[in-house]
Amino acid sequence: MSSTERRPNILLILTDDHASHAIGAYGSVVNRTPRIDEIAEAGVRVDNCFCTNALCTPSRASILTGTYSHVNGVTTLETPIDASQPTFVSQLREAGYRTAIVGKWHMGEGPGHDPQGFDHWAVLRDQGEYFDPQILTEDGVEIVEGYATDVITDLSLAWLESLEGDEPWCLLIHHKAPHRPWEPDEKHKGMYSEPIPVPATFGDDYRTRSSAAHRAAMRIADHLTLTDLKQAPPEELDYEQAALWKYQRYMEDYLACVASVDDNVGRVIDWLRERDVFDDTLTMYTSDQGFFLGDHGWFDKRFMYDESLRMPLVVSCPSRIPHREEPLSQIITNVDFAQTILDSVGLEPPRRMQGTSFWPQLTEEPERPTRPAMYYRYFENDDVNHHAFAHYGVRTDRYKLIYFYNDGLGLPGASPHSYPPEWELYDLEVDPDEVNNVYFDPAYASLREELKVTLWRLQADLLDTPHPSQPRPEGLEVADLSPARPEALVAR
Repeated sequence: MSSTERRPNILLILTDDHASHAIGAYGSVVNRTPRIDEIAEAGVRVDNCFCTNALCTPSRASILTGTYSHVNGVTTLETPIDASQPTFVSQLREAGYRTAIVGKWHMGEGPGHDPQGFDHWAVLRDQGEYFDPQILTEDGVEIVEGYATDVITDLSLAWLESLEGDEPWCLLIHHKAPHRPWEPDEKHKGMYSEPIPVPATFGDDYRTRSSAAHRAAMRIADHLTLTDLKQAPPEELDYEQAALWKYQRYMEDYLACVASVDDNVGRVIDWLRERDVFDDTLTMYTSDQGFFLGDHGWFDKRFMYDESLRMPLVVSCPSRIPHREEPLSQIITNVDFAQTILDSVGLEPPRRMQGTSFWPQLTEEPERPTRPAMYYRYFENDDVNHHAFAHYGVRTDRYKLIYFYNDGLGLPGASPHSYPPEWELYDLEVDPDEVNNVYFDPAYASLREELKVTLWRLQADLLDTPHPSQPRPEGLEVADLSPARPEALVAR
């Protein structure tokens, strides 16, 4: 049987909070990631991959189920998954794949929430520990000595080594790193002690922005703790100097955690190459969302701004995906992963899945359009730690419209407080850093109203419920907002 007649193995390596602008293949100016870059060098870099809810738990649920947060029910960090939902993994398993997940799960624990559809699972409890992590399996909890990134890779390779026979496999390697509080191992600690470039928007004053940007408790200057920094800033520094010092400390540890991930990605690639299965393995490296690396003066994610919204995604499967230097630039979302993986092995997705396969774009039709606009929604309004406001919006190739409805709707993890709603609009061609909100600029008035219609239509098509405060555009009738596949999305 030729390699193209065999069904490919599936390897999804998912990290936590790894920004694309901290990956060499994306042109990073702050670090090097040679082993992750190997995947892009053997395949394709995806430039406009976006998450639909920039938060760990919801993003993971969307990746697995191929559905948006309001359909899979995982909207905040405090809403565990109903693990009986169909996933791309459960579909692969039914089709004869051996399936496993190792590493961060973070979608609840206990009956109904533990992983389902896997032949083998060994996962961190909640966020997990960087050192000597607790590993939960069907047999209970075990503390495994070592550094989490190494441990997760060890356990992943051990499962692969245990397989017998020629049936294809699907393995999800989910790393904790580089999640806060950024604790590097001794091998990589201090490797980025030289001055790290500061982003141009580090001193952003949010002058044109809504109150959400002003209220968010994610400023490097103000909200990093001693646990994050590991030491207090020198006493002689003034406020601005201390902010820059904190940025360097934060980035030094963050990038060292990334370096360990990169080394361990290399271990897995080496294992595949040594067994001559790299070419027949669909290898995907991504993160559950982006991350602010001092951009706008922030750390963390949550917002619809591009540093948080954009996910890295490099993909290879040399027997099926031709390598090309030009990146895939069409709009992709994390909801699309499930259908793409199923498409790659010739399986029909459940009708409930809401994504669009980009397998044709990776293989035979690189210029084929995907979608004219993507939909985003962050639900966890005014959370206790970061105070990011609830919002949703649409992003096209050039424009971004955001509606901060600023209401938690009683969801777990959201505060009981609500605030007056606000709008933001960005022209990404002239303002790629998103520092100039042009919502009230008369020159954008017509475009603004067009994007509001796009927002309403996407919400209707995806069966999401607009916030009561969101005005329906003039002339847009309820009859114009019929969803494309209502019957496919009813079952939760």
